[in-house]
Amino acid sequence: MAKSKTIKVDYLARVEGEGALYIRYDDAGVHDVKLKIFEPPRFFEGFMRGRDFREAPDITARICGICPIAYQMSAVHAMEDALGLTLPPELHALRRLIYCGEWIESHTLHIYMLHAPDFLGYPGAVAMAKDHPQLVQDGLQIKKAGNAIVSLLGGREVHPINVRVGGFYRVPSAGELQPLREQLLHARDMAVETVRWAASLPFPKFERALSDQYEFVALSHPEEYPMNRGSIVSTRGLAIPVRDYDGHFREEHVEYSSALHSTLIERGAYFVGPMARYNLNYERLSPLVRQLADEIGFAPFCANPFQSIVVRSLEVLFAFDEAVRLIENYRQPDIAHVHAEPKPGMGYGATEAPRGLLYHRYQIDDAGKIAEAKIVAPTSQNQKTIEDDLRVMLPKFMYLPEKQLQAQCEQAIRNYDPCISCSTHFLKMHLQRAERTAS
Repeated sequence: MAKSKTIKVDYLARVEGEGALYIRYDDAGVHDVKLKIFEPPRFFEGFMRGRDFREAPDITARICGICPIAYQMSAVHAMEDALGLTLPPELHALRRLIYCGEWIESHTLHIYMLHAPDFLGYPGAVAMAKDHPQLVQDGLQIKKAGNAIVSLLGGREVHPINVRVGGFYRVPSAGELQPLREQLLHARDMAVETVRWAASLPFPKFERALSDQYEFVALSHPEEYPMNRGSIVSTRGLAIPVRDYDGHFREEHVEYSSALHSTLIERGAYFVGPMARYNLNYERLSPLVRQLADEIGFAPFCANPFQSIVVRSLEVLFAFDEAVRLIENYRQPDIAHVHAEPKPGMGYGATEAPRGLLYHRYQIDDAGKIAEAKIVAPTSQNQKTIEDDLRVMLPKFMYLPEKQLQAQCEQAIRNYDPCISCSTHFLKMHLQRAERTAS
């Protein structure tokens, strides 16, 4: 009889939030995998009920300190959908520009500080910095340029305050954007070198069997690489407007996680994030990015999640390229925002957070109060796929010493850059008052 073994990690390192890992296996295979998200639920949907619809961008920004723009953008798009608002193209361009800043910030943090230590054999970025100080300094310099975009357009770097339903509270002049352009051009050159460096890393060989391949899901737009706009598509033929999301995706509670697992009703687990965007929208990347991908020999389709660091580096370069383009073509909007009058309705919004598809749905009542809210973060959508990766991967690396095998499993989780705190506010809370009986 095969002797059962376990891999147990009480606190996952270099991920945002609190999670654990449990795997039970033996020579015959993997028998149990649990990505245990134990961070307490935060009930954002619950305490948004009864708040004015205009408060949604500022409340949802507090869900995540790393990707607040994504939450603001999905919230404002859903509210504008409910209210029937149409924004001028200049405001859409500014929203795309601030989204570029967030992609740069978030991806660069993950690439250099969270993921690189796995490939270079260090327990964390601090230890890595002792031997590779320039590498860490380069990462901080690139991230600083992304911070500058968010700070200028958002009013501050963390939890920006300039985004509102209908647009912005204030829009910059062309003169304010020009100094930013020079900073971005310099950082873009560094981003090119980041791509080359990332492509040189040693990648474990890991791809699913043909019968068990990922279903990648992302937004797709006919005119642009997706950030703020588009329909929802997949590599297995899904093609739906955002408002049809609930008809195709389902959230399920698992007893060991304080975040819900999201699955496709028709087929089960799916994969969101940079690899999904890249695989479904490669032809809409800028010529510079596609040229560099070709130069490093990186194909237009990537199925190895350990190579996600390369895809993220390509998206960082794209975000710089796109930000420079938007600044060079900038025309200051005639208005900072379209006026939003409260009216009842249901609104749907989805944007591409750095970690993947982020869905919001809101019901607004006659007084403009939020009657119902639903938010589905990328990490909750990837949880089942992460667990499936571990089931498939572990037998392939069973020959490794146990300590090294555990490190490989942790790296497999970090491939997805999970933001655990984002995912832990989906449980419904029911309060029941006990009735007293006279004694």
